[in-house]
Formats: sequence, C-alpha cells, structure tokens
Amino acid sequence: MDLVKIEKKWQEIWEQNEVFKVKEILNKIKRYILPMFPYPSGKAHVGHVRNYTICDVIARFERSQGHNVLHAMGWDAFGLPAENAAMQNNTHPNSWVNSNVDVMKQQLKAIGLSYDWSREIITCSPQYYVHEQRFFLEMLKKGLVYQKESLVNWDPVDQTVLANEQVINGKGWRSGAIIEYRNLKQWFIKITNYADALLKGLDSLQSWPESVKTMQKKWIGQSKGINIDFQLKGIEASIKVFSTKPETLFGASFIALSYNHTLVQQYVNTTPEVQEFIDKCSNVGTSNVNIDKMSKLAVLTNLKVIHPLNSSIELPVILSNFVLMDYGTGALFGCPAHDERDHEIAKLLKLNIKQVITSTERNIDVLKEAYVGDGIMINSFHLNGLTTTEARQKVINELQHKNIGQQVTNYKLKDWGISRQRFWGCPIPIIHCKSCGAIPVPYEDLPVILPEHGVEFTGKGNPLDNHPSWKYVKCPKCHLDAVRETDTFDTFFESSWYFARFCNSTSDDMVDAKAAKYWLPVDQYIGGIEHAVMHLLYARFITRVMYDLKYIDIQEPFTSLITQGMVLHRTYQDQSNNWLYPNEVEVDSNGKLRCKADSQYVTVGKLEKMSKSKKNVVDLELVLKLYGADVARMFVLSDTPPEKDLEWSTEGIEGCYKFVQKLYNFALKLKNINLTDNKIDKVLLNKTHKTIKNVTQDIISCRLNKAIARLRELYNLIFKMSELTVQIKESFLILIRLFNPFIPHLSEEIWSLLSDRGEMLVELPWPKYEEKYIHEEEHITIAIQINGKLRSLYNCLIDTPEHDVQSAILKLEQVKKHIGDKEVRKCIFIPNKLINIIV
Repeated sequence: MDLVKIEKKWQEIWEQNEVFKVKEILNKIKRYILPMFPYPSGKAHVGHVRNYTICDVIARFERSQGHNVLHAMGWDAFGLPAENAAMQNNTHPNSWVNSNVDVMKQQLKAIGLSYDWSREIITCSPQYYVHEQRFFLEMLKKGLVYQKESLVNWDPVDQTVLANEQVINGKGWRSGAIIEYRNLKQWFIKITNYADALLKGLDSLQSWPESVKTMQKKWIGQSKGINIDFQLKGIEASIKVFSTKPETLFGASFIALSYNHTLVQQYVNTTPEVQEFIDKCSNVGTSNVNIDKMSKLAVLTNLKVIHPLNSSIELPVILSNFVLMDYGTGALFGCPAHDERDHEIAKLLKLNIKQVITSTERNIDVLKEAYVGDGIMINSFHLNGLTTTEARQKVINELQHKNIGQQVTNYKLKDWGISRQRFWGCPIPIIHCKSCGAIPVPYEDLPVILPEHGVEFTGKGNPLDNHPSWKYVKCPKCHLDAVRETDTFDTFFESSWYFARFCNSTSDDMVDAKAAKYWLPVDQYIGGIEHAVMHLLYARFITRVMYDLKYIDIQEPFTSLITQGMVLHRTYQDQSNNWLYPNEVEVDSNGKLRCKADSQYVTVGKLEKMSKSKKNVVDLELVLKLYGADVARMFVLSDTPPEKDLEWSTEGIEGCYKFVQKLYNFALKLKNINLTDNKIDKVLLNKTHKTIKNVTQDIISCRLNKAIARLRELYNLIFKMSELTVQIKESFLILIRLFNPFIPHLSEEIWSLLSDRGEMLVELPWPKYEEKYIHEEEHITIAIQINGKLRSLYNCLIDTPEHDVQSAILKLEQVKKHIGDKEVRKCIFIPNKLINIIV
C-alpha cells in the first residue's frame, strides 16, 4: 500500500472536481469553519497539522450534514521576519513571502485540507490592504483615530513600537528583548470607546473557553470607584485619587503618585533619592500586565495632603512604581491594613498600618498581613459598626455632598497604538504638511503601496523613512511639498478583519454586504490561546467598529472558539550541550539514546513546545513521506483532547501507521472473498449504530480523540468476527464513512474498492443510526469454562477487553475452587461469548 500515492490521487480528483469550492446557495444552512491563518514563515510544521486537521474534520463533517460550508485559507503576510530575511538575503520581503507561501500551500494541500483555494487571500497584497487603508480613514472621520506623543514600548531588537498586549513580562512578544520606554508620536485607535461593550459582549459568547473570556475580562480590567480630591498641604492644588474602596479612607497611611505624574514636576523636590527613583522607573517602565510580579519600590517626597473627611489628619505623598499614570488618575491612597501592595509599601517605608475593617469569622493581625475581605468597620469615627458595603455608600455620598468626589468607571485597557517603525506593513494613509498638518490620503489615491525599488534594509531605522523618493509628495490640500507617514500598521490590524474578507475575497468593497450577511459570524474558530488578548480582542473590537460603520450586521465575529493545545517534543543535547534534532538521535541496543554523528550519549530534556531554537521540531515533509497525511492526521487527533497539549512520539505515529495498514488490508480481504449471508449478529448491529450515534456527538462536541477511539473499537469487533458476512461488510463500510473526516484519502480509496454506489465519500450524507438497534444496557453474560467444562457465568459490559475479563473471573470464589492449586497454562477468549481456562 503506497499511502502517498493514494493521497495524491484523491487530492487531484478533489481538485479537478472542485469538490470544496463553495457554492453560493444562500438559502441553505451555512457553516463557516475557520482556523487562524498562518504567518508564511517558511514551512508548515506538525503544530499546523494539528490545528488545521481539527478544523478540517469539523468542515468535512458539516458538509456531510448537508450544510453549505465555507472553509478557506489565507496568509498573514506582513511582519518583521520577512523584513529580517530581506536584510539577511539582500532581497525584497515580497519575494521571501511569496516563496514561502508557495511551499506552505503545497504542504497544506498535501495534508488533504478541504479548503476552497479560490478564496485565498494574502494580507501584503495591495488588493487586500487598500480596504484597510480606506477603513482607517473612515475611523479617522468618526473620531476613532488620533495621533499623539506618548511613552511607548520600544523593542530594541525589532526596532519598533509594541502595543501593551505585545509586551510579555517586560519583554517583546516576538524578540524576547527587554523593553525600553521612549516618547514617540504615534497613531492610536480608540478601543477604549468600546471597553464596556467588549466586556459585556463576553457574556454572549457561550461557546468560548472560560479561560479566554477571563483573560479578556482581566485585560479590559473594569474598576468602578470614585475620584477623590485630596488637598495638598500649603499649596493651592489638589491630587485627584481613584479608589475602589473609599470605605477604607480612615485607614489611609499615604498617597502614592506615579513617577511621571504632572504634580511631580510641579511640586516635588527632586532630592538625589527622588531623582534616582524617577530615573529607575523611566528606564524600566511599568505596565498593568506585569505590575503584580514586580518588586514594589517607593520613595517619600516633601509633600503632604489633608484627609478629605478629617482635616486634622495629614498623609505623606510618596512615589511608587505600582501606580500607573495611564490608569485611573495616576494616584491612589494607600491603606496598608487592607491591601497587599499597600502593606508591602508601608513595611518598606515604615509607615503606619491602621486596621479599619474587622472580620466576623476570624482573628486578624494586620501587622503581619493585609486583610482584604469584607466585614465591619472599626477605627473609622462615624462609620464604626457599619458593614463595608454600607460604609462605602455612606463615604461616597459624603464626598459627593462636599463636591470632592465623583463616581467613575475606569479600565486597564488602553487605546491601541498601531504605529510601527518598520517597512513590511500596510502604509498608514496620511500625508504630513507643514502648513496643513496631518492630511488623509484622498480615497482616489489609495492604495498607498510600498516601494519595490530603492529600499535598503540595514537594520538601522525605518527603510521607508530613509527611502530616497517614496515619502516625498505634494499636500492634497495646499499642494505644497509634504511627506508621507512612514510608520506602518501593527500587523494585528490585518488579522482583525480577514475573516470577513473570506465571505467574498474578490469584492470591490472591503466586505461584500450580501455575502457577509449570509456567512457571518464564523461558526467555529480554532487557534491558540496565546492570542486571547491580542488577535481575539482586536478582532472583536474591529467587528464592532465595522458594525457601527454599517459594513456588517453582527457585533461578535466568532460564535464558537476552540483553543487547541501545542504539540510538544522532548529536547536533546549532545555532550557539548548543543541542541540536536530528533532525527539526529538513535536508540542503541541497550535502549540508550546516542547521537548518530559521534555515538556519544545524549541528554534528554523535558517535553517542550516545538521550537527551531531548541531543534525539537519534527520535519513535516519527512513525516508525510514516511507515513502519509492520513496517518499524521490520525495521530495528532488520537489520544489527546484538542484543547490539551499533545506529545509527539514515534511510537504513537507508528501505531497509527500499523492501524491504517490493517484497515486497508481488511478491505482487500473483504473485496477478494465471497461473503456469507447468515443471520444478523445483534452485538455487531448494536455496536455499529451506537458508534454512529456516539461519534456524531463526539465530533459535534469536538471530542475527536474519543471519536477515533470508538471507531477503533468498532474495527476491533469487526476484525475479530469469526465469519465474514454481508453484515460485516456493511458495518465496515459504515466505519469507513465515519472515518472519512479523519483519514479522508484512505477512506475514499477503500470506499471505491468496496462500494458499488459510484459516489465519492465526500459527496455522501453522514450515516444515520436507528435507536431501535441500540441497547442502552450493554451487558452480556460470558460462559466460564475450565478445561472445556462450563463452571460458571460472568456478567460484564459488551466488548470488555480480554485482560479485564480474565483478571475479574480469576478472583471469583467459584472459579478459584475449581482451579485449586493447579497452574493456569493459558486462557482462550472469544469476545462477548466465553472464556476457557486451561489448567
């Protein structure tokens, strides 16, 4: 059996017959099944195989349900890797990207993915990003876009600005470089205008993983509280402080400001200690992602404030690195007894820790740790004896009555900084004129296209900024000399709306309204959880903007979301600690791993996500050559639920390869033998219909590993039947039809061998089960023989494995009595019928 030859044959047949081309039957039930499209980095890897095969199984299943299925593929083609490759290879990024797309496209076709390739998109094409530029200008008109100078996250390796979402633990999400903080003029989109809508919209996403929704909720970070005015002592100025727990005001020990608060420059004496603190914060910066993980730093200043509810109380003003200027007001009051961070600062600066809430359930020592729960107010004058909830409202009312408090809702979410100082991105369609300012490029002059010639990739600065001619233009308004905006869009912009483009990828409009009304939202979206607060949040935001601008009539892009786990592999290192590829390692006669090159022992590391840097990657092309696509597909779906990480193992894929061979050989056996037409086997009938029912539900629920396990169980039952009958062939053909979404090539081949229906499996409806053949009570009585004589009976589930039956009956008192002290030589087991113990 040449699996690769079989697969190529059926791929050609599918392509020639345009089997997967979407039919515009707009009165038919639709299913839009979409994986997150890839960055064309070079070659597809086995992680891609898993992601896309999960999606493909669902798409093939939905087609068999008679639904109109949209399943398309494209390329997220802008980004720094192409620019870096251009610099290394002295070529244009476009050439590198197109070359990679050609390779990856052939690989994805070789996997047997059922895409409608006529809808293919590539985001670096002007035909794609012209719509993005026009959309940007529409947002500018609506007041959703602005430019300002701001402190930004600067990646010194990638030489560009990163959004807050792209900074992970203080490092660039792609390069891993420690982020620097610079003041640069940037373009922003007002995602904060949609913060509340994005937060509330999560409640409607019933088929999203709770973990993703929780991550987005935390990232949006809604806080309802009150802004309180604290009067500075001896100065005609006040500090506006945001608090979510105003009831703890009488436990306040300090006011904390952000190091870059405007009042710091105006009133704080810059002692050497204060200046050192400011310099340290300026160099390191802060973000709301990693602030909880940082060491808390603080310094006392010369300022004091008057307590707003008791003028006899003065509080010191400090600077602290856990206060963010871009969250709330950049100032807060610290109540160390009832906040963990405040407690840490009070210990650091030796400030007072005063308890104002007591618990009704346990003793509290606030000098040792903060108590952050609710309770009864103490040490708070007129608030004493109130519950925390009652006290909170009383304080709010009092502050508002004095006109020194305003209730507000704040968000940790910041506006989306979309400017990137790189060449390989969508040009921002703005022209800067000394007289007129920032002027939008006229619609008739779109798209603004990246230059093909005269581009130099030196690694220093933005090539667009250094181009000899590209940026020099006339102002559209006054016609005097002007320059183009040389920043390009954050590449997450392209991936925030591509799903809508697939509805009609050749439309003259950004989104074909009629097609979008039919196809959107995406019914099933599949991709990694690492995109929870970047791509998935941006896509939800842009969808709502498109809705408000009348492009589409939906507000959420993805009805159901599956976040597939990663593919893991062990790492290997030689005696010099150099990383080794798995195919550079072999097992010796003693079961030890050695390096093929020098026969030295290899150090085996832990299971990790496959990465080129650690070489624990599996060559997809080699896998396809050795085992074929169906085996690879089956392996990445077997054993492990889609949302869990999968360990890649040679033993596992070898096992799938052997099973697929057995499946094909059994088909040949059925083809080449005369079948008997004896009475119906009720066990097989029950198992067949139960398998149809369960596998159907498993695919709907995306329990694909369970579906494969059930299919293998049915095969094992069929294979062990003592006589080949017409019923066995019928059950086997049902098995092959159920296997079709998982191993589409071989199932088509077997179907063509055994079926006389003359149709491809991909064109057939899904098998239907009949409830009358399914017995919910799947128990059966097995005869227990000892040396051929009936000695007892054993009741068990149908298809209980031999090992389990044998283990159970040898413990039965009646069986032990007949065996006595005799030696058990062997057991003869006939599934679901008898077991004969030979002693």
